Amino acid sequence: MLIELHLLQSFPVSNLNRDDLGQPKTARFGGYTRARISSQSLKRAARNLFAEHGLDPAELGVRTKRLRDAAAGILSARGRDAEQASEICQAGLEALGFAAHAATGLTKYLLYVGKPAQQLLADYCDQRWDELATTVAEAKKRKQKQEQEKTPRKTTTAKVAAKKPTKQNQEEAKRILDGTRAADIAMFGRMIADNTDFNVNAASQVAHALSTHAVVNEFDYYTALDDLRPDAEPGADMIGTVDFNAACFYRYANLDLSQLATNLPDDPDLAARSARAWLHSFIHAVPGGKQNSMAARTMPQTLIGVVRETGAWNLANAFLSPVTDVPDLMAASTQRLVDHFQQLRSFYGDTQLRNITMASVDHDLSDVADQEIAPTLDDFVSRLLTATKG
Repeated sequence: MLIELHLLQSFPVSNLNRDDLGQPKTARFGGYTRARISSQSLKRAARNLFAEHGLDPAELGVRTKRLRDAAAGILSARGRDAEQASEICQAGLEALGFAAHAATGLTKYLLYVGKPAQQLLADYCDQRWDELATTVAEAKKRKQKQEQEKTPRKTTTAKVAAKKPTKQNQEEAKRILDGTRAADIAMFGRMIADNTDFNVNAASQVAHALSTHAVVNEFDYYTALDDLRPDAEPGADMIGTVDFNAACFYRYANLDLSQLATNLPDDPDLAARSARAWLHSFIHAVPGGKQNSMAARTMPQTLIGVVRETGAWNLANAFLSPVTDVPDLMAASTQRLVDHFQQLRSFYGDTQLRNITMASVDHDLSDVADQEIAPTLDDFVSRLLTATKG
């Protein structure tokens, strides 16, 4: 069973998600340039809200390259020598199959792990301190011998190779990296290139948000003055430009409740609270790009929630032809979205649909047939969640 969210959200002057040139991201869709917000940016914004919407921080994961230093810090707090603790944790990670750069301690990619992973890695290294210390000492001897013999070696780079762990260490790695108690790992999945046994299939799919209309990015020319500049000295002390656009976005995301339950196998209550947190968080999710200077803090104005047994419908094709020349962009976009949804239902059938709930902050949806109209956000969420239990 899936829950789908279809949202229309208009942002004023903003640069919520910028590219490598600092410009708002765009995409060509239907032959026209559209404003775009990446799915990664939206997921990050939603993930940062989970703790505000019913999930305990301890039930959320951590994405980090700094697992070695985090574990070493715990060992140092227990009284272990800080420098040696770092070396031991380095060796511990390598034994588990995750190499870290010797100088920086960073793994070669972000590891998405449960909150207990730092503590569990520290415990693992503490319990095997002497064994790992021997490994460290042997590695130092080999390095010293190579230097004495002037053995040609490749220049040290940030690239590190992982070693295949023993069967016992593989089981330890599974325990340390366990994600079955981390709600966000269950929702967004996890891929570990060095060991696919640790991969988690995402329960949630998130689309890139696209504007319902064509856009042209603009720029704001600004100047700044030095407060201590002498009055007689003319001119600005800083000049620059900031790129922006203003757009009405169509946003789409879904949550597979069966996959969510599979990813959180031992706690149906956590799975239920995760679904509620997912709904609230994605509705409230707004990326943080340039917010201090533009404050584009708006909320979705049109919401369609669908509970379905199978399948999934992204309704972006409602805007394949961009909305143009209308006095009310949101009203026209809402009508387009609803009409397209009804056309798909008419052609493909809707026996797989269990519930359709719509809501609008400022538009009358009463003329749209065969759906429930929710007067508030809490009612909107409750109707969808109730439908998943029937």
